[in-house]
Amino acid sequence: MLRMRHEVEGGPGVLVAEEADPPVAGPGELLVRTEAIGVTLPTVRKVREGSGPVSFGGEVAGVVVGTGEGVTAFAVGDRVTGLCFADAYAEYAVLGTAMASPVPDGASAVDAVALVRSGLVARGAYEAARVRPGDSVLVTAAASAVGTLALQLAKAGGAGRVVAAVSSADKAGFVRGLGADEVVLYEDADWGGPYDVILDGVGGDLLGPAVRALATGGRLVAFSSGGGTVEAYELLLRGASLIGFQMRAIALGQPELYARWRSELWELRGAGTLRTVVHEEIPLAEAARAHAAIEQRRNLGKVVLVP
Repeated sequence: MLRMRHEVEGGPGVLVAEEADPPVAGPGELLVRTEAIGVTLPTVRKVREGSGPVSFGGEVAGVVVGTGEGVTAFAVGDRVTGLCFADAYAEYAVLGTAMASPVPDGASAVDAVALVRSGLVARGAYEAARVRPGDSVLVTAAASAVGTLALQLAKAGGAGRVVAAVSSADKAGFVRGLGADEVVLYEDADWGGPYDVILDGVGGDLLGPAVRALATGGRLVAFSSGGGTVEAYELLLRGASLIGFQMRAIALGQPELYARWRSELWELRGAGTLRTVVHEEIPLAEAARAHAAIEQRRNLGKVVLVP
């Protein structure tokens, strides 16, 4: 099978393709012939900034071709999607059943990787923020896969004012088309606050201006892999809260809630309330091009690898 790997950290150019034997499903695992693979910002950052080779994680969707010991909820031939934490950039991937879910009839593998993981992060961050009807909401990385869904969830949830924060002015029309009432740029001196809620998918140097844009009693939910620091006094000054959110903790610690949110996402998509956006479908062997699009902040929506 074709698999992508890298031996040293660095930019997209360090990714190489190789032939490898397909993996074997262990206890509680599925062997999936992948049809679509989602590229995530955390993986791109690990390749660029890590201390050595990392195994590519990411969303996969495809067909079950083998099951490990103890698997009863899935069978060979089922169409599934889920998050792999290792060796996702390959024609065959192993997926733990705790992270797997069925792909509904009528939905493609690309639909699945564009909706499920990104939608769950957006849904979880939105829930963690305790958004109330009429609240003002700012979404950073608003043109990303998670950001596009977070914008739509905020509008559907009754937020009074939804603002998109993006890296460049040429994304403004795109995010307005997804429901943003206003658009601000990261470089702007004034982000148009104060905001009751900020959903931050960037982190790093943007955490400072994000906190300063919070209203009294505001809530900032940080769900990115970008790190960053916050001055405690800035929170104290506003009586504001900084909340960290990680989807994996929900998936492994609250599986019933994870499953409910997942079902809700498909229902919202079926009703037309949520629209998934795919920036580009890129051949697996050209994964470097996918990483470059995300590093350069060119993507509008989800970047998907197709074996």
